[in-house]
Amino acid sequence: MSALFSCRVSLPATFRADDILVFHRRDVQETAERVSGSSLEKALLWADTPSCLSIRLGPGEARAELTLDGEPASDDESAFKAMVRRMLGLSQDVDAFERQHRDHPQLGGLIAMQSGLRVPLAATPFEALSWAITGQQISVAAAVSLRRRLIHAVGRRHSCGLLCYPGPKQIAALSFEDIRRAGFSTSKANTLLELARLIVDERLPLDAWLSAVPVEQIREGLLAVRGVGPWTVDYTLLRGFGWLDGSLHGDVAVRRGLQSLLGRSDNVSESDARAWLAGFSPWRALTAAHLWAKQSTTAY
Repeated sequence: MSALFSCRVSLPATFRADDILVFHRRDVQETAERVSGSSLEKALLWADTPSCLSIRLGPGEARAELTLDGEPASDDESAFKAMVRRMLGLSQDVDAFERQHRDHPQLGGLIAMQSGLRVPLAATPFEALSWAITGQQISVAAAVSLRRRLIHAVGRRHSCGLLCYPGPKQIAALSFEDIRRAGFSTSKANTLLELARLIVDERLPLDAWLSAVPVEQIREGLLAVRGVGPWTVDYTLLRGFGWLDGSLHGDVAVRRGLQSLLGRSDNVSESDARAWLAGFSPWRALTAAHLWAKQSTTAY
């Protein structure tokens, strides 16, 4: 095992470290992630090599290190630092959002209580996309269980003891029956396999899109796959790319949070949620994240 990269990243005074740690603490069995105090360890595949990302969050600074089992196939240090910054949400202009909406009659109080809130991101766009597919129309607990079983189905372990979250190449190598045995429905198994194969064949170049985030091209490419709908696309754009303007009006937790915020006794419809969120563009997804956080559902 050798350390490939290390870096220090400055954190703003309002940085909410607990949001990051809660997001990565979803799996209490610590299959691919381990949170201890203010530190995170996450096993992943760096250029298909089992690796462990360690991030220690301190006052004003995050220290990150990537260790590999074996020789690296890639030594792109700038990509590593960009991944760390992306995962911590540091490219998100939350200050501009808060200045714009801190006096809003409904959202202003929530912003004051949750000042500095950022959206934690997955390590890769594929991890965000596969999590979105996994979590379609089921509870967070059920989705975490499926995610855990998928990681075990691939079975790539780093020497730190954690299993690596698989990439598209590893998922594409699984059979339909392998994914079904992991507990996925027929439709989700088919969708996950098709997406993985499209990414491997570079027909959906998710990682290449990180540099520019061509939102409409990503949306068009993903929506062309059966089993991918608008919520999955907007969630992937948020958790995978850090795009903050997806309208997550179809999300049950968003609508439940909005119902509470508005003090309504009746359920908030998708059309009502869409109309309300529209006033917060280009930060509709960040607004949705505030509604998640209000319910302590930032782990989703």
